Amino acid sequence: MNARFTESLIPTAIAVLGAAVIGLWLTTGTPQDLPLRLAGLDQPAEAGARGKEPASAPVAGAPQAGPGAPSAVAGTWPWFRGPARDAISRDPVRLARSWPPEGPPVLWTVTLGEGYAGAAVDAGRVYVLDYDELAGADTLRCLSFDDGREIWHNSYPVAVMRNHGMSRTVPAILGDAVVTIGPRCHVACWDANTGACRWLIDLELTYGTVVPRWYTGQCPLIDQGRLILAPGGPDALLLAVDIATGEPLWQTPNPLRRTMTHASVVPLEHLGQRMYVYCASSAVVGVSADDGRELWQSTEWTEQFATSPSPVVLPDGRLFLSSGYGNKVGSLVLQLLPGPDGIVAQKVLELTPRQFNSEQHTPVLYDGHLLGVRKHGGGPLVCLDLEGREIWTSGKDRFGHGPYLVADDLLLAMGNDGELVMAEANTTAYRPLARHRVFADGHDAWAPMACVAGRLIVRDMTRMVCLDLAAREGG
Repeated sequence: MNARFTESLIPTAIAVLGAAVIGLWLTTGTPQDLPLRLAGLDQPAEAGARGKEPASAPVAGAPQAGPGAPSAVAGTWPWFRGPARDAISRDPVRLARSWPPEGPPVLWTVTLGEGYAGAAVDAGRVYVLDYDELAGADTLRCLSFDDGREIWHNSYPVAVMRNHGMSRTVPAILGDAVVTIGPRCHVACWDANTGACRWLIDLELTYGTVVPRWYTGQCPLIDQGRLILAPGGPDALLLAVDIATGEPLWQTPNPLRRTMTHASVVPLEHLGQRMYVYCASSAVVGVSADDGRELWQSTEWTEQFATSPSPVVLPDGRLFLSSGYGNKVGSLVLQLLPGPDGIVAQKVLELTPRQFNSEQHTPVLYDGHLLGVRKHGGGPLVCLDLEGREIWTSGKDRFGHGPYLVADDLLLAMGNDGELVMAEANTTAYRPLARHRVFADGHDAWAPMACVAGRLIVRDMTRMVCLDLAAREGG
């Protein structure tokens, strides 16, 4: 009987030992994350899902020349929201007030990687920061403004998972320098003519930046010949960089560990101070343009899950702030006032989401009113006076998260599906003039638009199109 017991015990012990070995192997095996990747499965990019961080910043390659050539067409849209950073084109070229049945002429179309990166235009060249998924690289493309053919491209390697697209910022141009911020917070300076990379800063690696949940939406700000960034790192809330060298000029201390949002930095002149305003994660701050020291901060406005619109500078030192993620506050106006110890930011107006909120794009200050797409209600265009009173809405015309700008006293707005609507830019009523589906099967047409010399550059998730909106003689 003991022998039979021993014989039955041996295989049982072997099975138990084998299970233990397998369990140990499963728990202590490969340290790499191997997530299942499914097309269209868009989730916030948490650090653990992105794999091991690199030990050093990536290095850009050599520029690759293409068949394109710069256009002789004059005009510039040198950075996010245009020359005056207000999404208003003051180009002298007149725009047509109606379109033919087939829509405005299409000058060119190019295919891009998935994303919402908008174009910057200067010296007959169009610059767009793309993501080349096959190469695994952020790629700056320089295109001809005439026909969209590539003049050159250059890139640096970086792993970016599909996450509601990949690219999403607008380059900034100063002279012969183009500055870009990639989705994983790589800041690069490129030669505008040749495409050579002059320098590259990895904000994660150098400043401890936490990449926002849908990658960075912050567009580079060039002001007074310097690059202004908001790393939101432990030791640098804001940062000024020498464009020629990439070296820091000053940085703003960050003792409260405020982190980067999707918003961009905005310059402001008030109370004898030039300052930079930024919506960080837990406060809105204003810092001195001279040395980066904090001039004021307000916790009346904090990140509501995500903040994408930039502050809108209103007259008399007021700031209009908005977001669109379900909080009780849709928008807020702060007034900057002199205080006993410097500048004080005082809340003077608060709007509910039903009154106005914006999930992605920054409203336009036009003729003493605010024009913007309100998330609540499916994305109607709304006109508000500066006291927050609604003047008009676009009714059944809904634009979702689409972009908009003003040019030649016209309001141009694109819906999620790629339908472009032209309306009068006025502050009394919504008067649409024309509409056209630019992308027949368009979706996520969310990129900021650019308007130069009567031409409008728009894109959906994977295509960029240049339209000719200029008026014709006798038309």
